[in-house]
Amino acid sequence: MDWGWLAGMTGFAFAMAATPGPNNTIVAASGAMHGLARTMPVMLGIAFGVASIMLAVTTFGISAITDPYVIAALKWAGVAYLLWLAWKIGSAAPLPNDLEKEHQGAAAPLSFIQGAFFQFINPKLWIMVGSAVVTYGTMKEMGPVQLAAIFALVFGGMTFVSVVAWAALGVSVRRFLTSRRAVRTFNVVMAILLLISLIPIVFE
Repeated sequence: MDWGWLAGMTGFAFAMAATPGPNNTIVAASGAMHGLARTMPVMLGIAFGVASIMLAVTTFGISAITDPYVIAALKWAGVAYLLWLAWKIGSAAPLPNDLEKEHQGAAAPLSFIQGAFFQFINPKLWIMVGSAVVTYGTMKEMGPVQLAAIFALVFGGMTFVSVVAWAALGVSVRRFLTSRRAVRTFNVVMAILLLISLIPIVFE
């Protein structure tokens, strides 16, 4: 194995996964509102979704996602979903002071399935997939199965590390969310950050 190639791909995967984007904004908001343990299912789902897509694309080739109509459909479906999610986050009713309690009508954290299936319409992920496969997917020394497995492990692993860090960041601000006004402000800020993360995707 070319360790320089692996190090370069790992660095690329971490840089793409760790920068602000839909996944990181979602888990940061969930960490603040629900805590790390209750956010774990969606974090695992996100990492699993990324790994699955990488495995499929590197096994069957990137040609399946080079059709401009397919790319446009995935992109705008993702943008539409994220606009809805930003509205849901920003308009969420503030919880009372004790954030640890379950409250009637409070939104539940996203599930493993929701985190995994969101990746199929996550516009930032498809940009990462295309860039990664074109740049690092030409290792002739490896068979397609081995190459696909490495892509899945590296990108899934780096995604999980990233979302855990962002969720922990969200958890760290929980102590400041001691009033309904503070929670409302936090929700609006997270919604705005989610919208900002769409700007380079919409105008690329």
